[in-house]
Amino acid sequence: MAALLHRLLRAEPRAVALGHSVGHREASLGPDSGATVRVRFAPSPTGFLHLGGLRTALYNYIFAKKHQGSFILRLEDTDQSRLVPRAAENIEDMLEWAGIPPDESPRRGGPAGPYIQSQRLTLYAQATEALLKSGAAYPCFCSPQRLELLKNEALRNRQTPRYDNRCRNLSQAQVAQKLAVDPKPAIRFRLEEAAPAFQDLVYGWTQHEVASVEGDPVILKSDGFPTYHLACVVDDHHMSISHVLRGSEWLVSTSKHLLLYQALGWKPPQFAHLPLLLNRDGSKLSKRQGDIFLEHFAAAGFLPEALLDIITNCGSGFAENQMGRTLPELITQFDLTRITCHSALLDLEKLPEFNRLHLQRLVSSETQRPQLVEKLQTLVKEAFGNQLQDKDVLDPTYLERIILMRQGHISRLQDLLSPMYSYLWTRPVVHRSQLGIDLEKVDVIVKRLLGLLERSGLSLTQDVVNRELKKLSEGLEDTKYSSMMKLLRMILSGQLQGPPVAEMVVSLGPKEVQERIQKVLSSQGEDT
Repeated sequence: MAALLHRLLRAEPRAVALGHSVGHREASLGPDSGATVRVRFAPSPTGFLHLGGLRTALYNYIFAKKHQGSFILRLEDTDQSRLVPRAAENIEDMLEWAGIPPDESPRRGGPAGPYIQSQRLTLYAQATEALLKSGAAYPCFCSPQRLELLKNEALRNRQTPRYDNRCRNLSQAQVAQKLAVDPKPAIRFRLEEAAPAFQDLVYGWTQHEVASVEGDPVILKSDGFPTYHLACVVDDHHMSISHVLRGSEWLVSTSKHLLLYQALGWKPPQFAHLPLLLNRDGSKLSKRQGDIFLEHFAAAGFLPEALLDIITNCGSGFAENQMGRTLPELITQFDLTRITCHSALLDLEKLPEFNRLHLQRLVSSETQRPQLVEKLQTLVKEAFGNQLQDKDVLDPTYLERIILMRQGHISRLQDLLSPMYSYLWTRPVVHRSQLGIDLEKVDVIVKRLLGLLERSGLSLTQDVVNRELKKLSEGLEDTKYSSMMKLLRMILSGQLQGPPVAEMVVSLGPKEVQERIQKVLSSQGEDT
């Protein structure tokens, strides 16, 4: 860059007019008829993917798929001091986990790569050279200490910090003199007073006179890395991005970006700024909230379908809000013109209910259920390990029966590992003295249940078992039906509360029920 600046000093400077007003035809930024839709999700790997990032990625993904376009992942790692180890890999991993994988990315490659900004420095240098040659950019030799003093002075006077454009009008002789001392200056973009208006697809016609409220921005740092403003413009151009769907916090910077497009002679994409995703109380989602990262939800057993559902349900972009939408339904129903300017309030307390709906849908699917069975098998092994007295509980047929019996009652597969369901995986230790009923009546009740289980030709469904248990109760004197159920629940699960006894009998199966009854009957000697 220093050599370039020296060459420019010897060349005749060219005038450049960046401040012409933009008419409505130019500012509409309408796409060409039949133009290919290409959108990008461009996070910075300074942290792992969280719900706010997932929502931005999702809107880009469903917009691209609705229009048979391409969804691109680009990693903006130009701030090398803030990079977090594994963050880049995590972002792509979590997009794939969520079911919205990019068509082009650092991992997948593609025709517009590389897809990591630190590998595209030559492109930014070329753009900066063009801006310097046209006079739209200039070198800045201000030290970090001076810039910090400017900032502190503005804050002390309760003003918005801004650069005072001190280096904007340096003469060639002054630039040459300073280059001899500081051969690697930062490069600033020359803001002009008349910023172009543009039609945002969410916020409508917008214009920000950035030159009147902020100083000329740095576009290339002294270390050769670009700032966001230059990098996103250069990359969106070279990657042929047709639509930029990004957070509304970038709305005020768009006029600055349009000035860069104009100075470089490039046609800008269309812009749609998405309203923020906030907590239920209206506060901002913060990375300090450990529970907003996708890794947290995945580890806790929440389904990606439920997350996609809840972050779209709480916002706009659809004719109506409804729970239980699948990704194909989100793509079909999405309408960019229905996105409003209002922030989306996310109530994570509702997530278990969203997850319950999507889990129930997967359980009902013959093709998806085997994956749930395999997942539950892994969870049981991890949770109980050596405590498993009977490895038959890991049998896929048994696990599938449990999942089918409990569908609609649980929000996550992990719920089946809670103490209330421990009886499904390990045999409880129950002595006759714990049953709270005269021991002779215990013998009568359990022997009748054993007789029921041994009856040939009896189909053990929950309705059949319920009917037979009521018949059994009617033949008992001085024993209420509720007392008998309490007794049987204690024998089978070691607990006073839980699923219906009939469900327990069907879930465990006749053989296991018989073994648990016999174990309690044989515990008499231990109670005396």
